[in-house]
Amino acid sequence: MKQIYLDYNATTPIAKEVAEAMKPYLDLYFGNPSSSHSFGSTTKIAVENARKQVAGLINCDPGEIIFTSGGTESNNFALRGIAFKHRNRGNHIITSQIEHPAILEVCRYLEKHNFEITYLPVDKFGMVNPKEVEKAIRPDTLLVSIMHANNEVGTVQQIEEIGKIAKEYNVYFHTDAAQSLGKVEVDVKKSGVDLLSIAGHKIYAPKGIGALYIKKGVTIEKLIHGADHEQNMRAGTENVLEIVGLGKACEIAKRDFEKNQKHFKAMSDLLFDTIKNELPQVKLNGHPTKRLPNTVSLSFPEIEANTLLGRLEHVAASAGSACHAENIEVSQVLEAMAVPIKYAMGTIRFSTGRDLTKEDVQIAAKEIITKVRELSPTDDSSQNIASNKSTDVKLTHFTHGLGCACKIEPKILGNILQSFPEMVVDSSVLVGNETSDDAAVYKLSDDLALVQTLDFLTPVVDNPYDFGAIATANAISDVYAMGAKPINALNIVGFPVKSLSTEVLNQILQGAADKANEAGIKIVGGHSIEDNEPKFGMSVTGVIHPDKVIRNYGAKPGDALVLTKKIGTGILSTALKRGVISDAAKDELTRSMSELNKKAAEIMINYSVHACTDITGFGLLGHLHEMSSNSKCDVEISNDKVPVFDEAKDLAAAGIIPGGSKSNLASVEPYAVFKGLTDTQKLILCDAQTSGGLLIALPQEDAQKMIKEMYDSNIKNVRIVGKFTDKGAGDIFVYQ
Repeated sequence: MKQIYLDYNATTPIAKEVAEAMKPYLDLYFGNPSSSHSFGSTTKIAVENARKQVAGLINCDPGEIIFTSGGTESNNFALRGIAFKHRNRGNHIITSQIEHPAILEVCRYLEKHNFEITYLPVDKFGMVNPKEVEKAIRPDTLLVSIMHANNEVGTVQQIEEIGKIAKEYNVYFHTDAAQSLGKVEVDVKKSGVDLLSIAGHKIYAPKGIGALYIKKGVTIEKLIHGADHEQNMRAGTENVLEIVGLGKACEIAKRDFEKNQKHFKAMSDLLFDTIKNELPQVKLNGHPTKRLPNTVSLSFPEIEANTLLGRLEHVAASAGSACHAENIEVSQVLEAMAVPIKYAMGTIRFSTGRDLTKEDVQIAAKEIITKVRELSPTDDSSQNIASNKSTDVKLTHFTHGLGCACKIEPKILGNILQSFPEMVVDSSVLVGNETSDDAAVYKLSDDLALVQTLDFLTPVVDNPYDFGAIATANAISDVYAMGAKPINALNIVGFPVKSLSTEVLNQILQGAADKANEAGIKIVGGHSIEDNEPKFGMSVTGVIHPDKVIRNYGAKPGDALVLTKKIGTGILSTALKRGVISDAAKDELTRSMSELNKKAAEIMINYSVHACTDITGFGLLGHLHEMSSNSKCDVEISNDKVPVFDEAKDLAAAGIIPGGSKSNLASVEPYAVFKGLTDTQKLILCDAQTSGGLLIALPQEDAQKMIKEMYDSNIKNVRIVGKFTDKGAGDIFVYQ
C-alpha cells in the first residue's frame, strides 16, 4: 500500500513545473548575477523575473522583495532589522503566544538585548483579539508581529484589522505568511503590513529559499554583511537555482489559487467528516471557519499522539504534543488555547495538498479510525483481540518510548523522593534509596544478602525476540554492577493485545527466556497488563556476601575509571526509530544492548573495586556524577578515551539526539567543567543508554590487569576513560 502524505504544512514536494523551470539553471546557466558579461546577465534576468513573480502573488512592487534562505531568516531579518535600526524610537515589541519558534526565539534573543516583549494571549480558537493588540501598544512600541495563519491549527488572524491599528499608532507591522501563502489571499496592500515573510518549501518550491517583503520607505538593519547584493540589503551571491524555483512556485500559486483552495478544503472536509462520523469523540482545534482550507488539527481523547502516529504505517502526519520521560510536553499553541490535557496529548495535525486524491483521503481516514479504536480504552478487554498471527512486525511502529532515555530526570525524581517521610530504620538494609543505586540490598545473615532490582522499559528495536532479550539484559545488569550473582527473576509485561498478535508476545518472552538462561537464572513468574505499547521488564533477585557488596560510591583519589561498553545507544536508537540508521550500525546496536554484563562482572569481582554502577538512562556523566558526588571525590575524564559507536558521532552531529540525553546534559552541567568540547560531544557523553556497560572505579594497577583480562575474554571495547583526583564535591572535569 502506498504512503499517504498528510503533512503539507511541514513541507511540500517541489512541483514538476517548478523543477522544470529550475533545470536549465542546474545544467546550463551558471553565471554570477553580479557579473557584467552575458553569463551573468542571463542569471540576473532570471533573478529579477522571479522577483516579479513573487511580487505578483502578494501584490507588491518587485523592488520590495528581498530573497533570503527561507522563512526563518526572513523572520530574523524583519524583527532584528526593525529592532536595531529603530531602537531610538523605543524598545517594545508585541507578538502572540502562538507564533512559530522562528519568531518566538528571535523575541527571546531580543529580550537579552533589553527589548521588552509582550506575548498576547489567544482565545479558544487560537485567535488574537485586535483590541488586545491595541491595548498593548505603548509610546515606546516599535513593532507588532502576528502570524497570518497558524501552522498547527490553521487559524487565520485578522491581519487587516491589526494592520489598521498599527498604522493608526505609527507602529511597524510584520506578519509571518509562511503557512498562508497559496492557501488564502495574501495582499500586502489590503493587509497594511510593512514586512511579510515567505518560505518557499511551503508552496512547492525548494527548501532553503524564501523572501522578505519590505514596504517602500521602511528601513531595517542588515542581517548579513558583505557585498551589495539584494539592493544592499542581504549580502551573498544569489541562489539563482532556487530563486527561479520560488518565482515559478509563486506564479503557479497565483494562477491556480481558486482551484487549489477548493481542492484543499474538499480534501480536508472529507477527512474530518469521515473521521468525525466514526469517532464522534474527536475534537477539532482552531477556528471553525476562519481556518486554512487545508488544515485539520484533531484531538483524540485518552490517546497519546506519538503512539497513534507510530501505528499509522501508511499515513504521514505531525503530533501536536509529545510525552517525554521528564514531562508532558504540550505544544505552546494548544497550551495557549487552553486545550484540556486529555485532548492536547492526543492531538495530530493533518494537512492536505495539491497531489492528494479522494481515494487517498478515504484510505487514510480508514486507517486512522482503525488505529484509534485499537488504542482507545475499552471496558471489555476480551474484545478486538488481534487475530494476525504474524511476527513480521516492526515494534518501533508500536512504541514511542526510547528505552532508558525515558527515565525520569534525576533532579525531578530526587525532589519527589525527598518529600517522602523518612523510612523506618532497618539495620538489615545495606543499600536503599539514599545513594541512587539501582538496586536494594537486604542482609539475611552474616553470610548472605539479597540484591533486588526492577526495570521496565520499551527497547527501541524492531524484532520482538531482540526486544525481550535487551530488556532482560538491561534488568540483570543492576545485579552485576553490585558484584552479586543473579538467581531468579519475575517478568513484567505490558502488551497491546488489540494491535499485536500473541505470537509477537511469545517471541518477546522467548527472547527474555533465552537471555535469562544465558545468565543462568530462572524466570519463576510474572505479571502482565494490557497497554497501548509493548513494554517489558524484570524484577531480578541476586545473592551476595554482605561484606562484598559493591556500591555506586566509595571511589578514592587516584582510582582509575573503567568503562566496559561503547556509549551512544540512545542516539542510535533514535536514528533507528526515525529510519535513518545503517544496517551495520543497527546490528552493532542490537548486539551491544543484548550483551550481558556477566563476564565483565565475573572478572571485576576478582579485583579491589571501590565503586561500580551500570550506565543506563542518565548517561555516562549522569551516572558518573552519582558515583563521584556520593564518593565525595572529584573526577576527570578524557573525551577521546571514551568508546563511542562510530555512527553515533555522525548522527549526533546531524541533531539526532533523544530528549532524555538533552535533559541529562542540563542536569549534569552545574557539576561538570568541559574543556574544549563541542555541544555535540557533551551530548554524546550524556546520551541515555539502554543496557550500557559497567563503570568501575579501582586502583590504577588493578585497572590495567583487569582490562587485559577483560580484553582477553573478548570484551574488546573496555577502556580506562579517566581517574578520580581529589576529595571534593564530586565535580566532573572533562578534557578533550
